Amino acid sequence: MSHFVLEIGTEEIPARFLQNTEKELTERFAAQLQESRLGFEKIEVHSTPRRAVLHIYNLEKIQPMVEEFIMGPAVSIAFDKDGSLTKAGQGFLRGQGASEGDIVRKQTEKGEYIAVNKTSGGKTAEEVLKTVCPQIIAALPFPKRMRWGEESFAYARPLQWILAMLDNQPIVFQVGDVVSSNQTYGHRIHGFGPYVLGHADDLEAVLLEKSQIVCDAQKRRQYIIDTGNALVADLQQGAGIIWKDELLDEVQGLVEKPVPIICSFDESFLELPKEVILTTIEHHQKCFGIQGQDRKLLNKFLTVLNIEPEDIEVVRAGWERVVRARLEDARFYWKEDLKDSFKKWVPMLDNVIFLGPLGSMGDKSRRLEQLCGWLGEKVDLRGGDHLDNGVELAQRAGRWCKADLMSKMVGEFDTLQGIMGSIYALKEGWEPPFAMALKEQYLPAGPDSMLPMSDLGACLSMADKADTLVGCFGLGNIPTGTADPYALRRAALGISRILLEFGYEIPLSELFEKAYSFYSPDIKWKFTKEQTLEKLLEFCQARLKHYFVGEGTETLVVEAVMNGKNIDGKLEADHVWATEKRLNALKAFMRKEDFTENAQVLKRMTNILARAENSLTGSFDEALFENAAENALAEGIQNFVGIFDTHFANHNFMPIMDAMAALRPLVDAFFENVMVMADDRKVRENRMNMLFAIMSRMNRMADFANLQI
Repeated sequence: MSHFVLEIGTEEIPARFLQNTEKELTERFAAQLQESRLGFEKIEVHSTPRRAVLHIYNLEKIQPMVEEFIMGPAVSIAFDKDGSLTKAGQGFLRGQGASEGDIVRKQTEKGEYIAVNKTSGGKTAEEVLKTVCPQIIAALPFPKRMRWGEESFAYARPLQWILAMLDNQPIVFQVGDVVSSNQTYGHRIHGFGPYVLGHADDLEAVLLEKSQIVCDAQKRRQYIIDTGNALVADLQQGAGIIWKDELLDEVQGLVEKPVPIICSFDESFLELPKEVILTTIEHHQKCFGIQGQDRKLLNKFLTVLNIEPEDIEVVRAGWERVVRARLEDARFYWKEDLKDSFKKWVPMLDNVIFLGPLGSMGDKSRRLEQLCGWLGEKVDLRGGDHLDNGVELAQRAGRWCKADLMSKMVGEFDTLQGIMGSIYALKEGWEPPFAMALKEQYLPAGPDSMLPMSDLGACLSMADKADTLVGCFGLGNIPTGTADPYALRRAALGISRILLEFGYEIPLSELFEKAYSFYSPDIKWKFTKEQTLEKLLEFCQARLKHYFVGEGTETLVVEAVMNGKNIDGKLEADHVWATEKRLNALKAFMRKEDFTENAQVLKRMTNILARAENSLTGSFDEALFENAAENALAEGIQNFVGIFDTHFANHNFMPIMDAMAALRPLVDAFFENVMVMADDRKVRENRMNMLFAIMSRMNRMADFANLQI
């Protein structure tokens, strides 16, 4: 068994590229080695801005030999009348690298065929890697690629070197203008190299010893945390760094040799809102804020260098000078904005385009005012948030929620939209729930991100997302592939998550139809209203399905519940809040010992009903009964229907599943003693209507026909 190491050295690659590069290298080498029949224990990939390092541990040194019996064309096709090979026969041999003397005749049920015994394998790991490595490196996907010099080869950034070693043996191949070797390079400042490697085991130890380079991203991340926490512990008791995972991932991807240091800024800047200061140092400078035990910001921040400077105070002063300039800008915008107000900003929204034919942000805010008012009535804001003027607040939130886009602060720091609106609203003396709603309007930002905490914020968030979805779908701006410039997938999932969390009994179709109604009739849509709403519902239900599967439920179970339909053929998934309850009820039902028997009965009824000649109603005539089993089932159906109709209306689904389980013995007896497909048409339809009375209801719970049993 051998150890193979591959190091791809480049100019600095953006941090956002690294994680996907590690994933692609792992998957592609695993697939190629499996295809080449070379066994291995594990693959590890580490990366820094200037290198991707792949380790393959316990790699087999040689392919196993494999004998294959490969069938060719029939003898009558492979040979002509004179016994000479035809073009078909010659082509088969050429494709297998065989000669006429290798032919074996094989008698089969379809006649006599020619075949060859082919032996493959036996290649060394070195031979395989020489072919595989350049192919994989050249095929790695990046959001952006570049070319350099006169080369046609493209990569994320220019290649500088490639190290490839199998134990102590260099693997030589060429990618672009770079030839692989046993040489690596270190840190640009601290030990550049080159360094000749004696064995694949030595790479990361050599880099750490010669240049203090930490190849493992998780180790760099943890080193930053540990060192940062140690530094801040000396500032004051209870002080702590405001660690944010996304920023940590980015920062560790910017350095090979992490050197955390603490810097300061003038205390006078603490008059700025905490969010403004953090945005300045986090988003613009990639640094971390520091707060005291009372969670108030200190005039300190942590930055991470990629060098060990000779004079750390000079470097520290440089960082502090840059941050001071940014904070000076922020303080100017803050003071200028405090001179203005929402009453000035709201009319200015008419001068900002929302989306082409959909008008201005002013038009959007007027639509949101109406839609938020409607939602406020639907969710009973007066009862939910105990606001006497809840609906009026919702309307104002819709009208004013985009006003902070006109502020100078948001014009400079666009990530603060909504947040600054909330801060300015409190400064103007507006109600805290109203201010909170402005802050929550963009939540949730993803499948795992925070949801709004207030009903008012939830209404504003749903209204904003519904308005955008309806407008984009009406214009035909529907996401395809990975492209989603208007974040419509996130918006659709956000609405569903809010409906699930808050338990709002608002059908998606009703929400989108109401949002559509507030658009101007003068807009030139690509699709009709009906087409728009149909496409939008399908899109939202697909996102909801993806969400449930992502939560750990089997795909077939989710699909069964999502495909539940009422008697009119409309999907019950339109009612998002109830869909999750149906899903949980079905999962609980599936854990019961008699689930298989119950599901088989439901499938059998579905299969029989598929043979119905006419439309069924679920009504049946007891005068047509010919068997006691029919009378017993009719009585059971009457009881089941009562339970179903009562509990389904109240979204209480487990009693329905229990009632179906109690009804099953009567259905079994019915099948055992009654011929459903009787010769008499009236009797046959009457018996099918009995089954339809059950399945027309159970089909609302789930599409049981598609469950695997």
